[in-house]
Amino acid sequence: MKAWQDRFRTGAGPPLTGGRDRRGRQGRIWSSPERQIRLKHVLKGDGRLGHDLDPLDHAPKDACGVFGVWAPGEDVSKLTYFGLYALQHRGQESAGMAVSEGSRILVYKDMGLVAQVFDESVLRTLRGHLAIGHCRYSTTGSSVWENAQPTLSSTEAGGLAMAHNGNLINTPELAARLPADSIRATTDTEVLTALLSRHGDTGLEDAAAALLPQVKGAYSLVFMDERTLYAARDPQGIRPLVLGRLEKGWVVASETAALDIVGAAFVREVEPGELITIDERGVRSRRFALADPKGCLFEYVYLARPDTTIAGRGVQVTRVEVGRTLAREHPVEADLVIPTPESGTPAAIGYAAESGIPYGQGLVKNSYVGRTFIQPSQTIRQLGIRLKLNPLKEVVAGKRLVVVDDSIVRGNTQRAIVRMLREAGATEVHVRISSPPVAWPCFYGIDFATRAELIAGSLSVDEICESIGADSLGYISLEGLIKATTLPAERLCRACFDGTYPIPIDRDNVGKYVLEAAGQ
Repeated sequence: MKAWQDRFRTGAGPPLTGGRDRRGRQGRIWSSPERQIRLKHVLKGDGRLGHDLDPLDHAPKDACGVFGVWAPGEDVSKLTYFGLYALQHRGQESAGMAVSEGSRILVYKDMGLVAQVFDESVLRTLRGHLAIGHCRYSTTGSSVWENAQPTLSSTEAGGLAMAHNGNLINTPELAARLPADSIRATTDTEVLTALLSRHGDTGLEDAAAALLPQVKGAYSLVFMDERTLYAARDPQGIRPLVLGRLEKGWVVASETAALDIVGAAFVREVEPGELITIDERGVRSRRFALADPKGCLFEYVYLARPDTTIAGRGVQVTRVEVGRTLAREHPVEADLVIPTPESGTPAAIGYAAESGIPYGQGLVKNSYVGRTFIQPSQTIRQLGIRLKLNPLKEVVAGKRLVVVDDSIVRGNTQRAIVRMLREAGATEVHVRISSPPVAWPCFYGIDFATRAELIAGSLSVDEICESIGADSLGYISLEGLIKATTLPAERLCRACFDGTYPIPIDRDNVGKYVLEAAGQ
């Protein structure tokens, strides 16, 4: 039997011992003060989900998705499961949830997708009236079980669990306030949880209101004790967070799409610098910092689901308008507009509508080859991205094509696509990108390549065009993208496009492995 990591932990209350998981492996439930057994976990490929066409040239990745629900009388674990399912695109490395019935917090988490981590037998053990959930893509701390969320800590009053979307930029400074060896994981979330758990006689709400003004960076938080659900958003509101109403309770989530899937009515966005408390007395709002909105512009380009609404505007509508703007800014004579599925589809629809060039499907994506951890042989590797993407020769042969995609990172994927289309008989390939050149890394919760690795960090548009082998290349202007959102530029974080960071960055104290390097 393969060794595996324990996936259960509890907060207040006695430790439980538990049976077998669905794979027939023996598991344990531990109380939070207990030492945990750390054994090797083998992550299996699911073959179903993944946006990367080239594993060496992956698209920008968001940090995480968070979900929280307070709803006595409802099956909160299943509501959380389906909420996380709707947020799966925001993180595919690990998933977990914390549930309380009023006397203790039970946490269950594991590596893999939401559907891999949870099943009916697991959800039946997670009973209570409030819960939080998390799906992770790592931006601080390695992709290992210890860093999966929610995090759990004990306080003088009981337990505390937390889930976090974003990335802090003063993590080493915050970690220095803690005693040595007081944290088990190497994430900024673990540091926040440990600091908040040391609130003593101060209530958790007051402790959070005192701590959060000292926290720098991007954070959309959901956290809980045994009886109360909390949500908070950084003063810039860089990462999204929304509040919804159930018939018997309340929901907070990263995107409105998660509210839709659980049948919650959208109430409003959690305001930047706002702390929300939800319990039997209802919803209470408290401001811990003045709002200085700087919502992430890249959420509109790629990160958010198309059926999500941000700042009152649908993401799909914005992306189609971006395509229209792209057609006006970079017109070309062509026979067919095709997207790079699926990321380029809305903008391609807009480009075709504005230009009058017919829209068509020229590339087919294999939906069942996603997260695979099988390393290809040299022969397979030489085929490039054909494992996931293949041209429709009858459609593209003899055609002048406009190929629309959301971004260019290193350029390898676009180079391979252009080559495939030419081999399939395309006479011209014109590439259009629905974001400005990504020339700067993000430190607020998106995993980009480093500036040295970003092709736009060192090459001009003409040089990039030559590098990928296209007949022409056009990026939407930053002004055009901002206008499509209908928000003023000063309310948006544009750092990955123009290098202007709304929260000053100390480059020596940021990075995915900043805590791990400190521990060496």
